[in-house]
Order: sequence, then structure tokens, then C-alpha cells
Amino acid sequence: MGTVHAKIPNETPSNVSSFAKQTGLHEESQKEPEVKEVDLERVRVRVDKINVDGLGRTKDDIVEDCIQELFKAKDFKEVLLQSLSTRTKLEELGCFKNIGVYIDTSKGPNASPDGLEVTFDVKEFKRVTGGISTQVGNNEGSVLVGMRAPNIFGRGEKVQVEYSHGSKKTSNFNLAFIKPFRGKHRPMLKTSVFQAHSEWPSSGYKQLERGLLLDIGFNSGSLFKHNLQWEGAVRDLSTLTRSASFDVREQSGASLKSSIKHILTVDFRDEPIFPSTGSIVQLTSELAGLGGDIGFLKNEIFFQDNYSLFEDIVIQTSLMAGYISPTNNDKKVTIADRCFIGGPLSIRGFQARGVGPHVDGDSLGSSSYWAAGLHLFTPLPFRPGRGGFGDLFRTHFFVNAGNVGDFSLEKTSKSDIVQVLKENMRISYGLGVALKLGNMARLEVNYCFPYRFEKGDQTHPGVQFGIGVQFL
Repeated sequence: MGTVHAKIPNETPSNVSSFAKQTGLHEESQKEPEVKEVDLERVRVRVDKINVDGLGRTKDDIVEDCIQELFKAKDFKEVLLQSLSTRTKLEELGCFKNIGVYIDTSKGPNASPDGLEVTFDVKEFKRVTGGISTQVGNNEGSVLVGMRAPNIFGRGEKVQVEYSHGSKKTSNFNLAFIKPFRGKHRPMLKTSVFQAHSEWPSSGYKQLERGLLLDIGFNSGSLFKHNLQWEGAVRDLSTLTRSASFDVREQSGASLKSSIKHILTVDFRDEPIFPSTGSIVQLTSELAGLGGDIGFLKNEIFFQDNYSLFEDIVIQTSLMAGYISPTNNDKKVTIADRCFIGGPLSIRGFQARGVGPHVDGDSLGSSSYWAAGLHLFTPLPFRPGRGGFGDLFRTHFFVNAGNVGDFSLEKTSKSDIVQVLKENMRISYGLGVALKLGNMARLEVNYCFPYRFEKGDQTHPGVQFGIGVQFL
């Protein structure tokens, strides 16, 4: 972490006037406050007492599990860092909507000379909350109506019901129960019953999915997050229009999918939307075929690295790749499970799912894909609104490349795989403006130039809008 320094004035400027009046000093004798530079690592302290004010129905044991690491701090820097970490743990419980942190010297007959007293001022959620909001994802905006019953048993348990309707005729219903557990790995259990309806005009089909999801999340390190999931769903796939291709029509009908999935996320970025440094790696593995008539093994990777050249000028590199293969000849892989690329969230300058084989205008997907991006983010020219609204914008220059393929790893040598992915590589470039939406998503308006593409691809030259959580 390096050495942390703090500049501490003898008297703050706002207190100088009142201090002079109290002591009878004249304005002529007032001097600029002296500033001392303090190495916080050299300030040896100990935490004597931790107070958590505002607890009502929340049980003590779940709170104690979150704050116990704070007692191990040995200097003031550790106290600050552990206080922030403790606040994050309390927020993750889902019991409190406001958490304030206050640090003061210890008081009382048993206080040690270098002792500190840390107070967390919390405010619990009401027993039932709800409302209407908007959310962003997959280049689509949605209206979300939800109701939640947080902290129902006093240890962070939560029941929530949500319904969303998207701008692209998608709709989702979800009834979930969430339960956090004690322990340094911060385990959390989530079970949900869901129904999801989605339409994919670029592939000529729509799908109605009803099922059950079981998710166990935990951390194996401070930045290593794991999710183990089991999903069982009945899926009804049907054509979107009468002109849908025969390849889509023959996959229509009901199917049963039962799969297990592991998601590993390692995030070292300083912030998720416009990071200036750090990297993120996300590995996803899914095995379907534990019952039902769908069977496949699918592996995907997403990588992003950021490097700051100068103040607010950042170079970003990104890579995403995936591969799916059938696991049993008696089970099938439908178009809903195959790999697609193209669109404002992946290879810009192409339509959504516009890269790869098309039959009668429908994108059928492939068994594998890769896509890479090189980006340059800079502030707006002349820095309008600096320090305020203008900091939400970035100028964006990019080059994207990628490809899709249909082959089997068992029957293809490594050199042939590289050749297949390389020989039909698509390339696009462009520039635009990116806007930060809260701390969860961003909006991009780019002018795109498809540079290299194949005959069957569907390109999108000119202005292209993209809105989402994770971009290439």
C-alpha cells in the first residue's frame, strides 16, 4: 500500500477566528496555521472499544463477526483501512441503509494511552421496502418493480420479489430468498424461482424460461469472488416471425436444462466504469446435462487491463473468448446456448450478433469465439464541467477485432485452431463519447468504421449506441 501521510494543521482555518476571540488575540497576531506531515504507519494505536449504535432487530453475533478484525489493527493506517473494510462487510449484510464511521480517542478509567474508540452509526432498513426504478444491461433499459423484506430473522436474511420489463420486449419475474452466513469467506446463499421472456430478432427466435436457481457465493481472498450455481429450467423456444429460417424452426419446442456453473471473478481495478489502473479477470465454466435433454460444456473468459498514461488519460486492453462443446450424443445444444459476438458491447461497428454465419438473415451462432479491444479514454476537449458533471464523460477511441468458428477441440490441432480463428478475423475502429451512469453502467455513442468483415456479416457503419454493464 505504501506510506500514507496526513497533513494536520494545529488549528483549522474555520476555527482560527473563534480561537482568537476566546483567547483575546487581535487579528494582527493571527498567523497561518502550521502544517505537520504525519506518517500514519508510525502512529501506534490500539482499538480499545467498538460501538455499533442503532441496532434494533439485528442480532449481535452477525455484527460481531464483521467487526472482530478491527481489533487486530496496530497503527492508525490499519485502523482506517480496517474501518472501511468493516463498513463494507456491514453493508454486504443487507441490514442497513446508512452506515457512518467515527474514530475518537478512548475515554474512561480503563482507556489505554494510545487507545481508540471506533463507532459505527447504523440505520436499519424498514421491515418492508419497495419501489419502482430503472436498470441497464445488454444494451437495453428496463423498468423494475420490486418489494423486499430485509433482515427478516435478524441475521441478514432477505426475501425479494422483482418484475422487470425491458425496452426490447423482455420481461423477468424473480422470487428470491437470500441468506448470508458467518465466516471469513463471507458465504452467501441465494435461492430463486424465476420466469424470463426474451426476444432475439437478430437470430429470429424468442424464448420463455421458467426455473429454479441455487447460488452459493463466497470469497477465497479479499479480491477473489466465487459463485457456485445450479440451474434447472424448462425452456420453450419458438420462432419470432413467419420468415424465420428452417435452422431456427427445427430447434423450436420445449427443452429441459439442468446445469452447474462456476464463476470466478478477480477484480483489481480502482473503479468499475472508468478505471484508471488495475485489471479484472472473470472465468465462467458451465456443465449442462445433469438431467434433461440439453448437454454441453461451456467455458468463457473475460480480461481487462488498464494503464494510466497521464492524468485521466487511460489505455485499456480487453479480451473475451469462449468455447462450447456437446457432452453426449443423446443430448442437444440449442441456438440459445451457442456463442455470438458483434454489437456495441463486443465488436463495435457490427450489428448485435452480426459476426458469423447467417441463414436467411438469422444469426445461428458458433461453437467458439474470441474478441479483443484496444481503447484510449481521455477527458472531453477543453475539460468543460471539470470537477462536476464533466467528469462523467470520456472521449473514446477504439480498435476491435474478433472472430467465430465451428470446430471440435478433440479433432483439431492447436495450430489449426489458431489458423481458423485468424484467417477470417474481423476488425473495426472508431471514436466517440462515453458517459458514466451511476457506478454500475455506462453509455457509449460511437462513430464506427468496419474495416474487415466477411460477406455474411451484418455491419453497422456510422453512429452506434451502446449501454451496458460490461463492454469489450
